[in-house]
Amino acid sequence: MDAEAFKSAMSHFASSVTVVTTDGAAGRAGVTVSAACSVSAEPPSLLVCIHHLSPAAEAIVRNGRFCVNLLAAGQDRVADCFAGRVAEFREDKFAAVQTVPTPGGCPAIKGATVAFDCKLAEVHRFGTHRLLLGLVEDVREIDDIPLLYANRNYHTIGPIAPAGRA
Repeated sequence: MDAEAFKSAMSHFASSVTVVTTDGAAGRAGVTVSAACSVSAEPPSLLVCIHHLSPAAEAIVRNGRFCVNLLAAGQDRVADCFAGRVAEFREDKFAAVQTVPTPGGCPAIKGATVAFDCKLAEVHRFGTHRLLLGLVEDVREIDDIPLLYANRNYHTIGPIAPAGRA
């Protein structure tokens, strides 16, 4: 399978845009991730996939904690900053955002639709990525429209009614 053909086909997947952050003895780090999903409700858990060469992946493994920040519509620039696309914030991505600490000590990005505070449970390497499985220990949720990524661009959809309020 040709890698470029695969990437082109995968660009049609619409996914939420998340910034995964960590803080602790290994330092503060963060990276934009589109490969994040729930694993189980019991125990509450998430999976994030981060390139194995990302400094954030190494910091998460060493810190043993991470926060998955589901970005809201209008946070395109935050996503670009943590993806390394904004030159003025490459040295300190956190200078582009305001954060509050989660109970586990990771930076939760203000304005994010949801912030999942996770304890690292397992790490696996597959191909070019580290697969990080986290146990969700706390959730901070606000009512907002999520930022989506598809066809190599940011998108939003209209307001999403919470369950039972359609």
